[in-house]
Formats: sequence, C-alpha cells, structure tokens
Amino acid sequence: MLGLKLPTDPRWVNIVEKNIDEILTDHAYCEQKAAATAISLIVGFPEYTDLVQEMVALTREEMGHFKMVHDRIIARGQVLGRDRKDAYVLELIKFFPKGGSRTTQLVHRLLYAALIEARSCERFRLLSEQLKDKELAEFYHKLMVSEAGHYTMFLKFARQYGEREEVDQKWQDLLTYEAQIMKDLGTKESIHG
Repeated sequence: MLGLKLPTDPRWVNIVEKNIDEILTDHAYCEQKAAATAISLIVGFPEYTDLVQEMVALTREEMGHFKMVHDRIIARGQVLGRDRKDAYVLELIKFFPKGGSRTTQLVHRLLYAALIEARSCERFRLLSEQLKDKELAEFYHKLMVSEAGHYTMFLKFARQYGEREEVDQKWQDLLTYEAQIMKDLGTKESIHG
C-alpha cells in the first residue's frame, strides 16, 4: 500500500528495543515537526482553503500525538531529551530543485510530507508487530493507522494541485531516491534513521 521501494530491515526493531527512551524522544520530535509542517503549509499557501482546513486538523492531531508520546516518556521516569537532526529528512529534501512556481513548490512539499508519513507508518507497523512490550506495540499500532491516513491525504493533495501524470512520475522518482537513502539508514534508534 505504501509503495516504498526498500522496506526497513526488521532487525531495526532490535536496535530500538535496546533504547526505548531514545526512540520515544525522537518520535516526540517527529510529531512536533509534523505539526510544524502543517502550520507552515497554512502560512505558505493560505489560498488553498481545503488544504488549510485539513492542516488545522492535522496540527491538532500531531500535537495530540506529541502529548501521548511525551506522557509515555514521563511515565517511564524520563524527561524529553534534546532534539537531533533528522538525517533522513535532511537528505530527502535535497531531491527536488529549489524554486519553480508556487504550485510546483507546494506539490514538492506535499510529496515530501507524504513520503515521510509513509516511512513513519511502515516503521510503526514494525514496532507494533515486533516490540516485546505489548502495551507499546499496541500504541504504535494505533499510530500506524493514523500515519497511513496522513500519507494518503498528502498524496491526494499533491495530485489535486499538480498535473496527475507529472505528480505520479515525481512520486515514483522520489520513492526511488528514498530507497537509496534508506540503504545507509536503519542503524539508529530513530523513527527514520
């Protein structure tokens, strides 16, 4: 369903299980950044009313997820750690050239967002199926369903605002590029790394 061209090595879950606190901190910041992305789309493209409406709802949802993850961190007797650079996202956003029309810029941002959500969904699925902590596994199952909805929403908007055939080609090219990035990742206790 997600169209990812290189699945995460299931052994990534073993890395995560060795330091759950690190993955929870990374995850909390991913949720916060997702909310920030939604807000930046509102600010940058206010004339797209249907997008703005969905981004308002998404901002609330992502901050709700942030709170859920933060609550789990507190329940484990920890505090939210420092944010770290997301090597995956930093590499991913190099794919499309800068500039172009506002519509092109919007489509590129929507495709990036769709792919980040798709990869998060895939990682959450692995966590939900393989974590030994069953409560945490169930938590990730619920979030996996949510991320799948976000992925399809962003892709739908990209296809709505761009020319469908061109958007679909860009999506396939981006998926191929992302698979190359993923070859060097999957060795850290982070959602995308």
